Amino acid sequence: MSRARELPGGGRAVEVVPERVAGWFDRFAVSHGGVERTVVEPRRIEVRAGDGGRAVVDVPFGPLPPPHGEQPGLVVQPLVEHLEQPRRIGLVLVRLGAHSVGIARGGRIERSTTGRHLVHGRNKAGGWSQQRFARRREGQSRRSLEDAADAVARVLLPVRDELDAVVLGGDRQALDVLKEDRRLADLLSSAEDRVLDVPEPRRAVLDEAAKRATGVEIQVHDGV
Repeated sequence: MSRARELPGGGRAVEVVPERVAGWFDRFAVSHGGVERTVVEPRRIEVRAGDGGRAVVDVPFGPLPPPHGEQPGLVVQPLVEHLEQPRRIGLVLVRLGAHSVGIARGGRIERSTTGRHLVHGRNKAGGWSQQRFARRREGQSRRSLEDAADAVARVLLPVRDELDAVVLGGDRQALDVLKEDRRLADLLSSAEDRVLDVPEPRRAVLDEAAKRATGVEIQVHDGV
């Protein structure tokens, strides 16, 4: 089943794995009165339907090869072929209290590590007790993220030159903290723009993320 989310300002984003992209666009064409034209750019494809609807994809994993420009009808085969290329992807999934880091090829995990740390929830009590609890929670959070950073350095840095892409997932604030680690700055700054929405990282979540990471998010805007 495809994952979908509402977009700010209207429309929705649908997550689609590579083998279903062509079929998804065929169904989009049928339900929107056909496709008038496709605008193919190195990093973006926009499909414009007869009823004014649009489907937009930000191209992952580097630019699409030429030809570029506006073309009549539905032209998504270049995107499909681009997505189906085999890639070795580094995965970094982090939420406060848990992380999972792995290397995937063809949607399957080759190597991974997963860790969990106890991080207490917020204390609603006031006064000195609350301040002491906040300090304890801050320390637990720091140790959790330090452990996550160490895991990324241990698993991904030795093979960074062999990776075709890095895909992140989880909590953006936690990921931002990892990016401040000098060891990881270059690696994580080159990651794909899309951040996977995942629950608490564990091995099963990493396995699913390995498959999701190879796909795209299609932004759908219905006609007026």
